[in-house]
Amino acid sequence: MSKLSVIDNKRCVGCQSCMFACSRRDGNAGLSNSCIGVKSASGIEGDLTVVVCRACADPPCAKVCPTNALIPKKGGGVRLQKTKCIGCKLCQQTCVIDAVFWNKEENKPVICIQCGYCVGYCPHQVIKLLK
Repeated sequence: MSKLSVIDNKRCVGCQSCMFACSRRDGNAGLSNSCIGVKSASGIEGDLTVVVCRACADPPCAKVCPTNALIPKKGGGVRLQKTKCIGCKLCQQTCVIDAVFWNKEENKPVICIQCGYCVGYCPHQVIKLLK
């Protein structure tokens, strides 16, 4: 199984190209479905942090889901079955690295599936798909 990894946060310039690419993967023009986040680590002039699911081997987000909408994948990470999700946000609250993003329109979580589509759009090689 391949795993998306942040190689070097210090290279990130905050362009959000990875986020836009991720959203476009599902045919969306905005950031509402991005499974990756770029955040300021310490204010306006501070470093940036790229947040992406680490594909836990025993994902806590799946454990707390009351409807089993998050299915653990072999090798780590989860897949979302949207029809089972009730929008309770327990998965988002449980993720210790804040890598469960939220689509407000659908009231559903947005979680990285480790596809690596975003990697090709990062101009500074901040993220990489490791095999």
